[in-house]
Amino acid sequence: MKETNGRKAQTKSALDELIQQGARQIIEQAVEAELASMLEQYSNVRSIDGRRAVVRNGYLPEREVVTAIGPVPVRVPKVRDRSGSGIRFNSAVVPPYVRKSARVSAALPWLYLRGISTGDMSEAMGIMLGGQVSGLSPNVVSRLKAQWADEHAQWNQRELSLARWVYWWADGIHTGVRSDDSDGQCLLVIIGVKPDGTKERVAISDGYRESKASWAELLLDLKKRGLQSGPLLACGDGAMGFWAAMEEVFPQTKHQRCWFHKMGNVLNALPKSQQARAKKAMQDIWMAATRAEALVAFNHFVDTHSAKYPKVVEKLTQDRDELLAFYDFPAEHWQHLRTTNPIESTFATVRHRTKRTRNCVSRATFLGLAFKLIESAEDSGRRIRAPEKIATMLDGMTFKDGEPVTDSTPAQQPLAA
Repeated sequence: MKETNGRKAQTKSALDELIQQGARQIIEQAVEAELASMLEQYSNVRSIDGRRAVVRNGYLPEREVVTAIGPVPVRVPKVRDRSGSGIRFNSAVVPPYVRKSARVSAALPWLYLRGISTGDMSEAMGIMLGGQVSGLSPNVVSRLKAQWADEHAQWNQRELSLARWVYWWADGIHTGVRSDDSDGQCLLVIIGVKPDGTKERVAISDGYRESKASWAELLLDLKKRGLQSGPLLACGDGAMGFWAAMEEVFPQTKHQRCWFHKMGNVLNALPKSQQARAKKAMQDIWMAATRAEALVAFNHFVDTHSAKYPKVVEKLTQDRDELLAFYDFPAEHWQHLRTTNPIESTFATVRHRTKRTRNCVSRATFLGLAFKLIESAEDSGRRIRAPEKIATMLDGMTFKDGEPVTDSTPAQQPLAA
């Protein structure tokens, strides 16, 4: 058995080495193609004695770039500028001083929020990627955190007069990360859907206990930077001050309560013996094909539980209309609108932690970490289903039970272009 395991380890090691060699060849080929394009661009530039001014001039010192398959050694060529104009070759594939691929960089804020200290980051990444990871010293990670904070600050000042979002998902994320002025900051996060159906970050800020005042400050800042109108529909947990703030700042937006949160709140108030049946009864509500069928299932839940569990029924009935708002939108979009999953999936491992990270970070670092974490999820996110249906909504088309209403005057105002 040991001999078999040894052969497997050798095979795996050889395979990893082969993959890394292939990755090195591909990277170097891409860099050489970039160089050839640049030399061709300056082929007509000549020095005083008639020779080509820009020529290749050896290589920079070899360096390792950390990728998802491990460290890959890379050589980047240099050029010589005989004209003295200062022309240099900078590869877009392997930019100067970069020692990590985008995928690896995206993992760093997640590790930090999970409690990996700056000094342990290199070891943690080494375990993830295999082998010794260079370029991730505590000083490098500290510089990265400062860079993330700067990126968030610049992004948080962007002009929004041309921005449009059809849907929003909003949530308050309690990460447990301690800051230098707060013992447990709450992230206020909004992710939106653009008219082309793609998802993107709308706002990332911090607040106090998801209060109305904190949400109002965030929404008013969006308006101050030029946002003309809110989304057609916003989805979020019913407990947030977000809804009161939306009523004041963007009163035209319809409200959709998150079924993920609602079911959790209801089931937590029931004995375990009753939870399975109650969960199935609630699924019958939001899986119904029409609002009328959903109301039948809703009333059945109320009739079944009202006598023994009146407080449980109250938790559900208090948000009845907001739980069923998605029926006024295209059926293809329902799976996206019933929950705050785009936010939940991003922060699942952070939200459900019970142990605080031993890191204590500044407010700017805290927001920068969250910004990069959501950026990573955004890069891998897909468009919502049937994005072509968005254009009809923006033109004023109304929907009933997921289908367009063609025999009545649109009740919605078209979103300004």
